[in-house]
Amino acid sequence: MSLRVAVTPRVLFRIFATAEVVTWAGLIAALILRATGVTAEAVSIAGGIHGFVFLSYCAVTVFVWINQKWSAGLGILALALSIIPFATLPLELTIDKQGKLAGGWRLAKGGDEPVGFFEHIQAWVLRRPILAICLVVVLLAVVFSVLLILGPPVQLS
Repeated sequence: MSLRVAVTPRVLFRIFATAEVVTWAGLIAALILRATGVTAEAVSIAGGIHGFVFLSYCAVTVFVWINQKWSAGLGILALALSIIPFATLPLELTIDKQGKLAGGWRLAKGGDEPVGFFEHIQAWVLRRPILAICLVVVLLAVVFSVLLILGPPVQLS
């Protein structure tokens, strides 16, 4: 007997909305530790983790947005709320209650035929999940590494 958990759009979005909240808490705690003179190193660690989760949340949000056929306004709101501490979880709870996370992956094998560029990409991802996950992890790691090399937008004195 094997246990198989279905990763639906709802489950995937909830995981990353929650992770975004948790990493915001870690980053804010690290900033408080730095401001109180306890340690400055925690900001680099918490900031790095939060940055990676932030990029992952954005990628997942776009993926779910396409699948669920959200309006542009809702999709942009979901992305924008990721920059406000703790805002992704209330958003997730609200849109879940509205049924905007219901259902499975409509473009998966045997599902709807993709229409347009972004739906074709999503259909390819859903039909080749292992390869797609590897490519996404590499892409996120590259983007994350470039952002780490560039450093913060403003140097603190």
